[in-house]
Amino acid sequence: MSIRSTIQQIHHPLFDQHQLKVSVKRDDTIHPIISGNKWRKLQGNLAYLTKQSSLKGALSFGGSYSNHIHAFAYACFEQGIPCVGVIRGEAEYANNFTLSWALHWGMKLHFVDRKTYRRRQCPEFLAELQSRYPNYFIIPEGGSNQLALSGVAEIISELAQQTEYDTLMTPVGSGGTLAGLIVGDKQFSSREHKLLGISVLKGADYLMNDIEALISTQAIEQSGNHSNWRLLSQYHGGGYAKFSSADYEKILEFNKITGITFEPIYSGKMVLALVDLITQGYFGAGEHIVLLHTGGLQSLGGMIERNLLSSDDWSVPAALTNPSN
Repeated sequence: MSIRSTIQQIHHPLFDQHQLKVSVKRDDTIHPIISGNKWRKLQGNLAYLTKQSSLKGALSFGGSYSNHIHAFAYACFEQGIPCVGVIRGEAEYANNFTLSWALHWGMKLHFVDRKTYRRRQCPEFLAELQSRYPNYFIIPEGGSNQLALSGVAEIISELAQQTEYDTLMTPVGSGGTLAGLIVGDKQFSSREHKLLGISVLKGADYLMNDIEALISTQAIEQSGNHSNWRLLSQYHGGGYAKFSSADYEKILEFNKITGITFEPIYSGKMVLALVDLITQGYFGAGEHIVLLHTGGLQSLGGMIERNLLSSDDWSVPAALTNPSN
């Protein structure tokens, strides 16, 4: 399927005050269910799987409200691929907003406790899973691996045809999206752009090594250095999926002014970082900043379900509350 997304300029008094142009790459609109960077990262993984006659299914990892698990379940359903989700948490979560849809689309849920889940990158644990689910292709948490990079890199190719810009900002969870943008900026841009990743995790400096490992391919090495990116780790808001009441109100106000919904877990933290950086004078007058909206709006359903958000302030897109399949 075509996944090209549009770009939309947004307006805010702060932008005018600092003489900045700000646009949003609307990856939240590329598919009604598998939105944003999740599909961009999954497409290469699932394309690889379908070409391997020895593989009969796919397995991946996520929390009980994971955007990746939600997208992975539907993508596999759409392509007729059996799939397993290794879920951090207890079986009682199977009826929640996210996992009930994963089950609806045919995903088998494999629950593990937090201690076991922390072993998700350990060769021994992966071997155990491979033994239990033979001939299943194991995709890392968030879909972040070498196969994911080409799909994300297409964002840069699209932007090259859509606009001139100086800085591209993205929220960062597992690091695959930022890595793909770095690759794409080398492959598809006529000039180097500043790439800013906003970590949504507390203590995420380890992601620097993960991102370096992902981009350390022969193609990138041959194209020169890749020093045009930064990972900012101070905007996590207390940790993954955590945010203060003040941040809640700031994101909500930004949404109302711009007319675009940014959720508080990923894209909202990017928004908070943008506002703070502008206030600090981080960007020069006349710069054009592009925000990558990585989707994840299904998470609103889970947060409303847990009373972390008010349904008076936030709503889940209709396609995510009542998918056609």
